[in-house]
Amino acid sequence: MRIEESTITETSDFRVIIYPASRQLSAREVMKITETLFDFLPTWAAHGKPLSSSFKIEHSQFIIITVDEEVEPASGCSMDALNAVMRQLDDDFQLGLFDRMKACYKVDGQIITEKLSDFRAKVKAGEIPPTAEVFDFSKNTYVSFLSDFCLPIGRSWAGAFLPATSVSQ
Repeated sequence: MRIEESTITETSDFRVIIYPASRQLSAREVMKITETLFDFLPTWAAHGKPLSSSFKIEHSQFIIITVDEEVEPASGCSMDALNAVMRQLDDDFQLGLFDRMKACYKVDGQIITEKLSDFRAKVKAGEIPPTAEVFDFSKNTYVSFLSDFCLPIGRSWAGAFLPATSVSQ
């Protein structure tokens, strides 16, 4: 089920797992990922107990999985099962879902993905505009995802790399 169609409400705080692709997904890839997750999530379980989960694809680039751990917490084995499905999708489409050494940011509505080291260098050099918004893949609850997944660069984790004169912007 998709988040928009599920019973998940914004007032509840669910565990979030973010899989950031290294590029925009094509319509065909979105369809295949959607089909795969529609097939997998209803069978996803922890120690034989079904997990109450959902997903959505944000900006045609970020696959967001949610789990209501008040119903049943995800276990190591259940996370391994999810990661196996996601690794297969990653292999099928070369998405870079498990590459955590990248940064994604938005300038003028366009999402740009770069190696983390290149991104840091550009921020330090002032080459990324102060109006840029930065995505944070470390969000692990739905409430923090909703409020802080994409922030202005100065308020994001990347703000630490801004030149001293830009930090207040």
